Amino acid sequence: MALHCDRMDGLVVKSAEEALEMENINYVIPFIKEKYEDELKDAFERTVVVRELSGAAAELADYWFFETAVRLHLKGRGISYTGLKPTNIKGEPIINMANQAVKSENLNDLMNFILSSIQEDIEARFDDVLSKKDYDVNDVDDARDYADAILNFFGYLQTLIEFMEEG
Repeated sequence: MALHCDRMDGLVVKSAEEALEMENINYVIPFIKEKYEDELKDAFERTVVVRELSGAAAELADYWFFETAVRLHLKGRGISYTGLKPTNIKGEPIINMANQAVKSENLNDLMNFILSSIQEDIEARFDDVLSKKDYDVNDVDDARDYADAILNFFGYLQTLIEFMEEG
C-alpha cells in the first residue's frame, strides 16, 4: 500500500516541501531507503541552488525535487513510479483524521471511526451470507450467489487479519 505517497498532498511531498522550506533535508530523508539517500541529497542541493534564481525556477525545481523524492520512496518500497498525481480535491477522510489525531495527540475519534466502519462492513457481509445460505442446491445461480457471498466474507476477514499481522 502506497498511502497515496505519489500525490501532491501525500506524506512524501509534504515532507519534501517542509525540507525545502526549512532548508533541511532531514524532514524527507526518513521516507527514503539509505541506498537512495545520496541521490536525494544531490537533488536537494541542486534544488536549493535553483530556487534562488527566480519564482518560476523555484516552482520547477521544487516539482522536480518532489518527483525525485516520491520516485526514490516508491523505488525503496518496490513500487513503480508512474508520475506525481494531483492533490485529491475531496481529501482522504481517514488520512485527514489520522493527521488530526497526531496533531491533537488523541486517537479516540479515529479509532471510533475505524472500528465502526469495520463493524458495519463485517455485519453487511455477514448479513449477505445469511440471506443466501438457505439456497436450493439445484438452483445453480443461487448456489453461486451464496458461494460468492461466503468467499467475499471469508476473504475480507482473512485480508483484514493478514494486514494487521503485517504491522
